[in-house]
Amino acid sequence: MEENLENDQQPVLMVTEEMRSYLYDIARWANFLAIVGFVIAGFLVLASFTIAPAMQTNPELAKAMATSALSPLGITLICLAYAFAIFYPSLLLFKYSTKAKVGVLYGEQASLDEAFSKMKSLFKYWGIITLIGIALYILLVVLSALANR
Repeated sequence: MEENLENDQQPVLMVTEEMRSYLYDIARWANFLAIVGFVIAGFLVLASFTIAPAMQTNPELAKAMATSALSPLGITLICLAYAFAIFYPSLLLFKYSTKAKVGVLYGEQASLDEAFSKMKSLFKYWGIITLIGIALYILLVVLSALANR
């Protein structure tokens, strides 16, 4: 092992058949989750353009919405933001699953490398979303503490 590192050679990583089986199963589940994510994102886009007009057809609800801080346009934008927040990781999962299946089934190193690149991007996305969520929670706690003074 030390001789390989001294000769500027990287150690070889072995991928066993059991690991290939696990990767293929992961890719199949990722494909399923991606398709479910696409469907949910599609429903959210559809809802974003139908909820606001439907709310305006009800006179009592339209009057309540006029006095609230959230307008029908705000509801549309929030639904579209949620749709994008679900669509992007679903797209990464779908790309991962297709490349991982090809890489595992046909032994294509480039496809497997790209699959893991998409998985890295997915975890990076969720890490950023988590940090934003934590920051918003902290901001809300600080603002509520200041408002109660």
